[in-house]
Amino acid sequence: MWNLLKKNDECEKLRDLLEDSAVARPEAARIEELSEAWSAAELNHLAACRRCQTAAQDLLATRKIFKGVGSATEAASSWFSKRVMAAIAARERELAEAASTWLAVPKFAARLALASGALLLVTSTWLYERPLPAPSQQASSWTAQESIFEAPPPVNQDDVLVPGQENNP
Repeated sequence: MWNLLKKNDECEKLRDLLEDSAVARPEAARIEELSEAWSAAELNHLAACRRCQTAAQDLLATRKIFKGVGSATEAASSWFSKRVMAAIAARERELAEAASTWLAVPKFAARLALASGALLLVTSTWLYERPLPAPSQQASSWTAQESIFEAPPPVNQDDVLVPGQENNP
């Protein structure tokens, strides 16, 4: 993982092993302490390869620099994880409630369509078979109102009075 562009598999394996050993032994301060469980071939490669030695020294120097700095896991106490988990649970509940509201729609869609169809059929049958109403007084008043809009009868010229003139028959 140290050098992803170069294809030296043996160096890659040794550097990965070095990182794994550093994680397994956080108290190790020397290369010999990190390489106690390694095979003879790996130890020989570390002794012969200058790049692997530099990588091991860099790892130990980085450890030495960050020795006094606390890790993020130590800084985050149990209350932090409880608050985060509670926030996640609350968000999941919100999403579940919103989703559960719409889950009922497909369940009742077929029933709603069937009930609507039956209501439409009954209503249309009732309207179709309903007897026509007999003419009532309202109908005669409507005809009287319609006569208002008809043209007036023609006026005879002799019947018209002009102001200032007398009508002589």
